Amino acid sequence: MTKKLPVTSQPRQCSRRDFLKLSGLTAFSVGGMMFLTGCGPAAEGTVDDAGSSSDDSTSGSGTLGDGTTLRVGMEAAYAPYNWQVSEASDYTIPIDNVDGAYADGYDVQVAKIIAGGLGMEAVAVKLDFSALIDSLNNGQIDIVCAGMSVDPDRAESADFSDSYIDDDIVMITRSDSAYAGATTFADLAGASILGQAATMYDTVIDQIPDVNHMTPAETVPLVVENLSSGTCDIITYSMLSVPKLLETYPDFVELEMDDKFEGSVMPDNAAIAKGQDDVLEQINEIIAGISEDDRQQMWNECMDRQPA
Repeated sequence: MTKKLPVTSQPRQCSRRDFLKLSGLTAFSVGGMMFLTGCGPAAEGTVDDAGSSSDDSTSGSGTLGDGTTLRVGMEAAYAPYNWQVSEASDYTIPIDNVDGAYADGYDVQVAKIIAGGLGMEAVAVKLDFSALIDSLNNGQIDIVCAGMSVDPDRAESADFSDSYIDDDIVMITRSDSAYAGATTFADLAGASILGQAATMYDTVIDQIPDVNHMTPAETVPLVVENLSSGTCDIITYSMLSVPKLLETYPDFVELEMDDKFEGSVMPDNAAIAKGQDDVLEQINEIIAGISEDDRQQMWNECMDRQPA
């Protein structure tokens, strides 16, 4: 699941991606990649149910969904924003449409805070990133917390909260690469650069002239694997997730660029179906109550806790 032209000028969609806002560092084994890309069956619920829920939410009641259980849409495969685990903990919520599974991650912690502020209990609904807005509008879920950034297209289909953390896009290469000392886009001429499919991590590469914009990889672990194996020279990556990446891959380095991507700042926004202004105001008040220190602490803890 983000920009620098207006924060809303370029799409962040995904697999996610929008972004994974980010591109989080997750499991890199073959089994890990299968786990990350797998999605459970569609959540229970019908369009008829969604219609009644939407009618209630637009009546001025200030209630989201059924007012009791907050169904939170996410990939559960985009660490450190969200990922799937098999055991419950103080950090997790159940994944409603995957038996015996739980979701953890930064989005999950914020979703729990939002749910608590609304007097509800959060459960995750695991869906492809590209299906989240449609699932919101057909009533499968009540809210999206999934490393998603508001952009003009999404804003036509859903209402978005204020940001609850902001990321940016940086570039990573190997320390022995000919491009390790690059500081300008011109220095990258001829480089093969890879990003994640259907996300800003891929689309921003078009801002760099004279490079080989590679066919994007479907997941962040695959992006990282390609750099590790030498299939590409450079990858685009989440600024917030760089420390964990470099800890795991000490032969990787972040490019210290003077040239910056336009429109690459990625806010993490929650989304709800349109016509629920009272609820959106409540959500924004809850988000505003999370201090910057608490946001950073939650992020750091998720970075330490995420799959590796």
